[in-house]
Parts: sequence; C-alpha cells; structure tokens
Amino acid sequence: MTAQEIEDIIKNGIACEFINISGDGRHWFGVIVADSFKGLRPLQRHQKVYASLGNKMHNDEIHALSMKTFTPDEWAVQDQKQFFN
Repeated sequence: MTAQEIEDIIKNGIACEFINISGDGRHWFGVIVADSFKGLRPLQRHQKVYASLGNKMHNDEIHALSMKTFTPDEWAVQDQKQFFN
C-alpha cells in the first residue's frame, strides 16, 4: 500500500479539505482536514478515518496509522510546517 493509495481511500470516505499521508510502507502518519470533523472529539474523528479505511487496518494492509485531524478553521491557525519534513 502506498501513501497515495491510503489518501485516495480516505478521500473516498471523507470529503477532505487537505490530506497528507507519509510513512515507511508499514507505519503511517496522516494529517487530515475535513469539515465533517466539526463538533467531533478527537477519538470520534479518528474513528471516522478508520471507518473510511474499512477492513484495511484489520487485515494488516495498513499496519499502523497515527494522525492529526483538524477542521478547516483549526488547520488555518496551525503552524503547518511542524507537520512536514
């Protein structure tokens, strides 16, 4: 599985304003910005992302995905450089 494939899968399940997935092919990190995260707690946002991945986490196609999730308003006030190498 590639970063682009993971991004595409998530985008198919969530309308993302911005998404960036990076990793080593086994352990992934994502920054996901979506309007649909408004009013959700961080755990609920993560559950929404995991749901978009379907069984890919369960069957180990995606071993690990850590993520930061933001609404567009939250993302606008972030120091976005801290999330990218």
